[in-house]
Amino acid sequence: MTKILYYLWHPLLWLISYIPFWVLYRISDLLYLLIRLIGYRRKVILSNLEKAFPEKSLHWRKKILRKFYRHLCDTFIEIIKLQHMSEKEIKRRITFSNTHIIDEASDRGEDVVAILAHYGNWEYCPSINLHFKPLSCSVYRPLKNKEFDKYMLNLRSRFGSDNVTMKNTLRHVLQFKKSNTRFVLGLISDQSPARKEIQYWTTFLNQPTPIITGPEKMARIMKGPVVYIKLSKLRRGYYHVDVVPYPGDVNTSGEHDLTEWHVRLLEESIRNRPELWLWSHKRWKYQSSFYETKQ
Repeated sequence: MTKILYYLWHPLLWLISYIPFWVLYRISDLLYLLIRLIGYRRKVILSNLEKAFPEKSLHWRKKILRKFYRHLCDTFIEIIKLQHMSEKEIKRRITFSNTHIIDEASDRGEDVVAILAHYGNWEYCPSINLHFKPLSCSVYRPLKNKEFDKYMLNLRSRFGSDNVTMKNTLRHVLQFKKSNTRFVLGLISDQSPARKEIQYWTTFLNQPTPIITGPEKMARIMKGPVVYIKLSKLRRGYYHVDVVPYPGDVNTSGEHDLTEWHVRLLEESIRNRPELWLWSHKRWKYQSSFYETKQ
């Protein structure tokens, strides 16, 4: 059934990707009205917002809910548009500063860990590969639907970025090292780990939160610089990334120092523009009592 749905939808998505942005944003406006009417994951989103911002009123949280819906619809059509977006266009749509940090590390023979989150339009971030010399390699969690997984991988590799599954990350890193291939390893940091994989808890947006420690572990294995991909939305359809270097030395920093650093950077971004984070998932689905037993 999923294959049939994919083969029905794929030609449609292919055609939509040729539509000009100004028309696509009118479609996004219609989608916004539809998901507001349906109330897409409304209870989950409002619950998450209440936990993260208990000091805010219900009126404020509903306002952020509407803004989140608008941004989500825009992100959806922007991702579809990637299929036929040129290098010139993507460079207009997302700009980068401080990428020289990565080139300088590469010139020294070092490989870089780049940490990012589900904030803004994260699917535009692999285009950073167009702005520095080493290979960009993104770590991803495969989708259950294999056909749509292939579709997303095609979009993510449009501008030369490589992709590797989470379970194969270390093997690929060792292969790059063996072949003396300089690379940047991109890791999403704000996913909720499986219960059996929880190794570290912290307070994030006022909530006891389990944090994926993979970025810190890979940074210690690679022994190179670490940067945070700080994404901001300039206006509709336009983004900017500031490449922020980790101020410490990952080889001598205390355990979880690097993890706390990138968690606080994301938290700051969310507090500044909460509607740009992905609120529609149950980020705090584990009981805080489990966190307390770890203290």
